[in-house]
Amino acid sequence: MRARFVPSLTSSLTSLTSLASLASLAAELLGSLVAPPRCAACDAPARLLAVFCGPCAARVQRADGAGGTDGTQGTDGASLAAFEYGGPVAEAIVRLKYGGRPDLARPLADLLWRALRPHGARLRGVAVVPVPLHPSRLAERGYNQSALIAARLARRLEATFLPLALARVRHTPAQATLDRAARMANLAGAFRARQPERVRGARVLVVDDVRTTGATVDACTRSLLQAGAAWVAHAVVARAQPGL
Repeated sequence: MRARFVPSLTSSLTSLTSLASLASLAAELLGSLVAPPRCAACDAPARLLAVFCGPCAARVQRADGAGGTDGTQGTDGASLAAFEYGGPVAEAIVRLKYGGRPDLARPLADLLWRALRPHGARLRGVAVVPVPLHPSRLAERGYNQSALIAARLARRLEATFLPLALARVRHTPAQATLDRAARMANLAGAFRARQPERVRGARVLVVDDVRTTGATVDACTRSLLQAGAAWVAHAVVARAQPGL
């Protein structure tokens, strides 16, 4: 009886997970009917469950490489990007970060999740950690866009979400005009593991909105590895060229 019960329990849990996914999809469809979808970049009407309107979607440029991988390596694991930073993707991210549109984190996270789906087996069992904001920047903006993206992505991946695993302990000047070496120097000592016991021995996926030189996610990676993480990879919505 016991041997027959375990497979039955496993099947039941799988069924419950499927039902939860269907319930989530039904809720999204209902929400789209109540509030018709709008383009994340320009607010024009969009198709049901679409992130961008037709004209904007036609201008979106996916990152090179299958499934969103850009072929580069972080300090330890791979660095994964869904899109090139520009056009509608850049406009949506700017609205999310500076336009008071935290609601845009959800569709952008869904796009990132779709890009990561080919890497599903590799990412199974990861803990998702967002790049943190300094408390002063968080107070100014009111939310951490990377944490919002990471929370949604963790739910999609059915992964553990660790929003407090990292802390940004030093405020850093704007980095837009800095090269990689200057950014690395700027970020030295800026991050620390706030919950080392949660990441020790874990496989971690660091999530951010945009990667330019990779200095920020690499600094986060070093802090996580020093805290005992077994493996760290990066995932971002978009990768930008330095100077953009």
